[in-house]
Amino acid sequence: MVARVDPWEIYGMDFTLTELDHRSADGIEVSLLWSRMTNKLMVAVADSRSGESFEVQAPAEKALDVFQHPFAYAAAA
Repeated sequence: MVARVDPWEIYGMDFTLTELDHRSADGIEVSLLWSRMTNKLMVAVADSRSGESFEVQAPAEKALDVFQHPFAYAAAA
């Protein structure tokens, strides 16, 4: 499932989010987040050039792959 939200809304939704990994390149920020409240993982992507952002739910067994290829998972949803 892909939900398009503003980056500040992603962090504002769940104050128990922990950033497990982060990468940035060419204006695109990608974060792997874990919710202590729900025990779920998600990948949040924000493009500072276009202002677009989205998040992708990341099953534990695929979390690293979703983190590395979030656009592929967003397109598949």
